[in-house]
Amino acid sequence: MFIIAEERGEVLLIRKKRGLGAGKINGPGGKMEPGETSLECAVRETQEELGVTALNPAHHGELAFQFVDGLRMHVDVFVATGHEGTPVETPEALPLWTRLDALPFDEMWADDVHWLAETLIERRRFTGRFVFDDDTMLSHAVDWL
Repeated sequence: MFIIAEERGEVLLIRKKRGLGAGKINGPGGKMEPGETSLECAVRETQEELGVTALNPAHHGELAFQFVDGLRMHVDVFVATGHEGTPVETPEALPLWTRLDALPFDEMWADDVHWLAETLIERRRFTGRFVFDDDTMLSHAVDWL
């Protein structure tokens, strides 16, 4: 879930504190619970990780990750144009408001440079496929819809 403050030209990101990608900057999100839709999951995870509720979220993309160790992940990407509450640090994440024109790609997953800015700034929809060996991206493909 990427929450945008359009009036400031910023997006709410997190520095992940534990689990896969600990230490990296990303958007909030996580694993779906039984019976939960991907949108319900994204809203819930954002509430749990940052203490805010995303408003007006829209689905903008799908990511398919394959890791050489066998881990596979499907990720739905949502962009929200508002939120309720004030972001707070939790055991899972540190909130970071970041300018849309200064995304910290050097502290993010290697795939983000291929889709994130166009999704957040131009609101383009996409599908992406990525292969990783731990933190190293081995291949990528992004199709803009």
